[in-house]
Amino acid sequence: MVFLGSAENIGKLLNRKHVYFVPFRQDNPITKPRSLVFDPKYILDTILKALEREQIQPILL
Repeated sequence: MVFLGSAENIGKLLNRKHVYFVPFRQDNPITKPRSLVFDPKYILDTILKALEREQIQPILL
C-alpha cells in the first residue's frame, strides 16, 4: 500500500525539529480513503505558530 509508506514518512517528519504541518483531513473517505488534503484556512495560523516554534493543533482534523 502506498499510504503506509506515506504515513511512515509523515511520522518521521512529525518528529523533526523546525518542520510544521498545516492541519489536514481526509479528502473523501468514501471514494478516496487514503487521500489527505491540507485545510487552507489554517495556513496563516500555522505560519504564525511556526514562528513561535510551535505546531498548531490538532494536525489531523
